[in-house]
Amino acid sequence: MIARTIASVLAVAAFGAVAAPANPADVLIDTPMAPPAWALLERQLLKTHTPACREFFQRYFDDRGFLLCVERWGGDDGPDDAIENCNDWPLLHALGGSDEVRAMYRKAWEGHLRQFTLAKTVEVPLARDGMYYKEFPTQMDWLHNGEGLNVFNNMGLSDGLDPAVIRRMTRYAGFYLNDDPGAPNYDPDKKLIRSMFNGSRGPLLRKATGLDWAGDPIEVANRFKLGHGERSYAEMVAHFKDYNDVIGDHPLNLLSTCLAVNSYALTGETRYRDWVLEYVGAWRERMAANNDLIPTNVGLDGKAGSNAGNKWYGGVYGWGFTVVDPVTNKPVHRNQHQAGVAGFMNAYMLTGDDRWLEPWRKQADHVNAQGKRIDGRMKYPRMFGDQGWYDWADEKYTHGSADIYLLSQKASDRARTPDTPWLRFLEGKNPGYPEDALRGDLEQIRRRVASMRTDTTTPDTRLADDPMKYNPASVDGLLQLTTGGLHPLRSGALLHARLRYWDPEHRRAGLPEDVAALVEKMDSEHTTVTLVNVSPTDARTVTVQGGAYGEHRFSLAAVGDRSAVLNGSSFTVHLEPGSGARLNLTMRRHVNPPTLLPPWKR
Repeated sequence: MIARTIASVLAVAAFGAVAAPANPADVLIDTPMAPPAWALLERQLLKTHTPACREFFQRYFDDRGFLLCVERWGGDDGPDDAIENCNDWPLLHALGGSDEVRAMYRKAWEGHLRQFTLAKTVEVPLARDGMYYKEFPTQMDWLHNGEGLNVFNNMGLSDGLDPAVIRRMTRYAGFYLNDDPGAPNYDPDKKLIRSMFNGSRGPLLRKATGLDWAGDPIEVANRFKLGHGERSYAEMVAHFKDYNDVIGDHPLNLLSTCLAVNSYALTGETRYRDWVLEYVGAWRERMAANNDLIPTNVGLDGKAGSNAGNKWYGGVYGWGFTVVDPVTNKPVHRNQHQAGVAGFMNAYMLTGDDRWLEPWRKQADHVNAQGKRIDGRMKYPRMFGDQGWYDWADEKYTHGSADIYLLSQKASDRARTPDTPWLRFLEGKNPGYPEDALRGDLEQIRRRVASMRTDTTTPDTRLADDPMKYNPASVDGLLQLTTGGLHPLRSGALLHARLRYWDPEHRRAGLPEDVAALVEKMDSEHTTVTLVNVSPTDARTVTVQGGAYGEHRFSLAAVGDRSAVLNGSSFTVHLEPGSGARLNLTMRRHVNPPTLLPPWKR
């Protein structure tokens, strides 16, 4: 009855007389709409990716899915970089990219698991029996673990029914729930991950060395161009010589909660949800006890800083982690606490409870309260050490502010968030943004493919991260415009979005052929989206889902002053040839358990 009501209300209110839908669960749209430029650009962008990704894959991967490079371990270049060459390909497919793209990134994932299980170090003790063990990094920090999982953590958006995805995701999460006795990474009593270096062989409970980070000796001069600019292996080791204090917990480890959220969404087992809330809850308490600032070392005794000279701001990638770059001989600041916001966002996805976001608001307010006038200009700190606050910038501290605003939709969070072209578009101030963004992504593909064609490296002069700059996948604009979501970047974080789409006829994720979508406005309870079928000859059907994980529930759909009641995480729209409409959706957000099951399996 609900679906029939939706179809009849929308048809009568906006689209004139229409035939009854063939399926009573469908909404029928048949109002003619000349394809807007943004809709044609969306379809062109999705189409253009396929030959670009194919050329990239054929250039840099072999028939096994192995990356054609010199295999190495380390923070400069390692297994995480190999699969990062397919960054955004799962997101591209989940948005509506071709099944060929999906086949390629799946092959690359399988290939790199085998490739780096076979690859072994000689001098670095952490990977002498294989850089991967049980198809996962043996022991590494989550700046790199997260990057290496960026592809896999988004595969479930299209492959939520794949037994291999489910098997691996739950195995990986189990390394942090202590399912595997060989990987006791988590202390359930202190509610902490016991080292910054962790993985399938458990935590590293000694100080790390430059060798652990830099990997085995390698020829550099006249052969490789390293990402940090090092000119010799000695400089590679020197780059990491002070990266020692890894014992104890660090906010980077909160990225491990992405594995548990995905496992919960794939299996429905509540123990994964419970662990996320327990672990993030412990960090929330630590922030509250530390003047609203997240510690960057929590010792094995559960006390802030106890494994880093009793300094809450200590440890590798800590608030006070300033080292000397051996290439420039200048100090560089490498504070990486901000990655922890992903864990709090995951807890919010699971609960819809605003208290999970509050610690990051308080932290931003605390840091910005330290602002002071320097040389006549207001400056705000980024670092804290023995000397107090330092590393002053013109801009206020805003780490996580855009993400928090996306989730909360509170005016107070918008006030903490810098303007962006996308936000101005959503606020009605930048109407040209959709076309500008999509044209920009098309131009990025052109530039990267052109550069790839002039690449002179060979497999024996190529490191795993070298091809990344040519990766043609360009999905930032598509994510914002079609889903109302922010790109999860390279950290392995999850996609948080207002809408997602499915093709019910072909039983796959993404916008069906010829269908384009534009999220034009959002607030805490409403979403305005325009759906268009650019084909003048063929009807299309699209299922609209609330949230990336079905976590939102639709309650009303309206066109003009007419509305109909909904009650579910998705609904299906039939678009007649050359038709389109603007839908105003009312929804309750973060009220459903996240799931990676497609709508037809729920």
